[in-house]
Amino acid sequence: MKRKTTKPNPHHGSSFESFLEEEGYLEEATAKAIKRVMAWQLQQAMKQRKVSKVALAKRLKTSRSQLDRILDPTNDQVSLANLVKAAHAVGKRVRFELEEAA
Repeated sequence: MKRKTTKPNPHHGSSFESFLEEEGYLEEATAKAIKRVMAWQLQQAMKQRKVSKVALAKRLKTSRSQLDRILDPTNDQVSLANLVKAAHAVGKRVRFELEEAA
């Protein structure tokens, strides 16, 4: 019995990152992933230092609703300045670096 021949998958063996790049979604996905990680890290730092949202909002001289936007992992419209301020308010610093693209 002969097998039906099919077209080879052009993505077979490639990485998910290369797939996103080919489809034009890599930058967007990377930015969203970074925001999600930063929101999670801020929440973990708050737990470690026993800082409530109300207390952190006061430290940042902002509203609780603005703080909720900063801590929302799906909100990628938060400014870098606000993320840096929030990190400092819980005793952390933000570090970014550029690396060569593959």
